[in-house]
Formats: sequence, C-alpha cells, structure tokens
Amino acid sequence: MKKSTIWLFSGILIAGLISLTACSDKPKGEKPSPDAVIKMLQDGNDRFVSGKSEHPNINKNRLIQAGRESQADHAYATVITCSDSRVPVEAIFDAGIMDIFVIRVAGNVCDTDEVGSIEYGLAHVHTPVMLVLGHTQCGAVTAVTNAVLGKGHALERNIPPLVDNIEPAVKKAMEIYPHAKGDEIIPLAIEENVWTSIRDLFMKSPSTRDLVKNDKVKVVGAIYDVGTGKINWLKQAKVINILHEVEADPQRALEAMASHDEAPHEDAAQDHPVPQKETDKETDAVQHE
Repeated sequence: MKKSTIWLFSGILIAGLISLTACSDKPKGEKPSPDAVIKMLQDGNDRFVSGKSEHPNINKNRLIQAGRESQADHAYATVITCSDSRVPVEAIFDAGIMDIFVIRVAGNVCDTDEVGSIEYGLAHVHTPVMLVLGHTQCGAVTAVTNAVLGKGHALERNIPPLVDNIEPAVKKAMEIYPHAKGDEIIPLAIEENVWTSIRDLFMKSPSTRDLVKNDKVKVVGAIYDVGTGKINWLKQAKVINILHEVEADPQRALEAMASHDEAPHEDAAQDHPVPQKETDKETDAVQHE
C-alpha cells in the first residue's frame, strides 16, 4: 500500500474518532456526588427565596458553550415537574443553561413518555440526581380529587388518560387520612402524587432502579410552594422503601434495554395506538388501588 494512501486512511480514521468523541454524550469530567447536587439545589432555592439569586450560566458565553459542548458535560439534575407556569424550574433553583434536564407534564406524572425522558436524563445526560417536584395548588391533582369526590366536570378527551395516574394517589391519601374532608385532601394528595410518580418510575424503569441501587443516582421528592417559592424536601427514606416494594413486585418491568427490533418511529406508533395506551394506563391505575 502506498504511503499516501496509508496517510489518507489514517487521517479519515482519526477524523472519524474525533467526530465520535465530540458527539458522545459521555461527560468529560466527574459530576458532583448526588448529595452534593442536592445541596446545590437546596442552596439555589434558598437564594431564590431570599431574593439573592445569582442567575448563573445565562450569559452569552454560556450560549456559546451550549452550541459547542454536550449537555452531559454540565447538567447535574434531572427534574420532572408540572407544566404549571408558576413553577419556573431553573429560576427556583437559581440555575442556568445546561444545568438542569427538565421534563414538564401536567401533574408531574410518570407515564411512558415521561419515564423515557427521565431515562435519557439519567443514562445519557448522566445527572446524579432525579427529582420529582410537585407543587401546591396543583390543578391536575385538584381536578382528579374533585372527580373522585363526585364534583368533577367535563374534560377534553385527552386529559383523562393524561391524569389517570393521579387517581391512585388521591385514593391513597383518602385512605391514609380518613378525617380529611373536601378540599383538605388536596395538599395531602399532592404529596402522595409525588410518591406515586416515584413508584411509577421505578415500576417502569429497571435502568433507573439499577442506577439507584448502585449509588450512581439518587431519586428524591419535593413540593414547591407557589406562594412563597420555598421547596419542602420529602424524606429520602421513603424513596428507598418504595424501591424495595417495587423490587418485590412481580409486575415491575424487568428488561432495561429496548430490543433491537423495536423501531422508534412508525412501528412504535403502530404498536401503541391511542386506545391501547388508554387501556394500559387504566391497568396501571388499577394496580395502584
């Protein structure tokens, strides 16, 4: 083989390797520990509440970084929270661009799409912390509570299958607090809904369970007060108890990885038409009762 051909081949190979490295979602450096990240989130919220936000990582230089670097090199937390406009995630943690991988959905429920997004945040963006963040005055939880209490109203066709994951949380809150009546059950159901979302996440995501069991990720729950800006952090011990319960549940998902013959586009739509998804969600709700 001619030297010129060898050099050309070598150049192409090196360029390819550089390209692969640049596109990799592996972080370049070590992320903070899960406990350190939780402290970062708590400190950021303290600054926000006290009016001393530093507004980090939101300048032009950070935008340039975002255009050149992977979020996996920077993001330190995955957060699923409600779509409610009163819950501005980066602001309440005094965080900036590429700091937090955020999933937002009404009622901060963990169904298939949300769990898939969380798995991406943990396994590919490599965040050491996964936070399920509920909030006070949650409209989704309130609507489901009213429906369970017989005070519901007509909803657009796609809303019931979205929020039906919340119904088990409302019923569980009623069971735990039998003396709570009417609207008194709503804040209790909001907290229980955080625990339900964590359980749903563990039930559907073997990879998340493995990351937690191997001490690579901490899953935490919290409630954000929309009137004060303060976050109430829920007990970590309960997350571990839920994980143990799920590990003993024969209905939990077991295969962490998708099979190679599962197509991500047209085939996925054919495999999961809307009526089937609604049926699956109803089954999930029954399992919680």
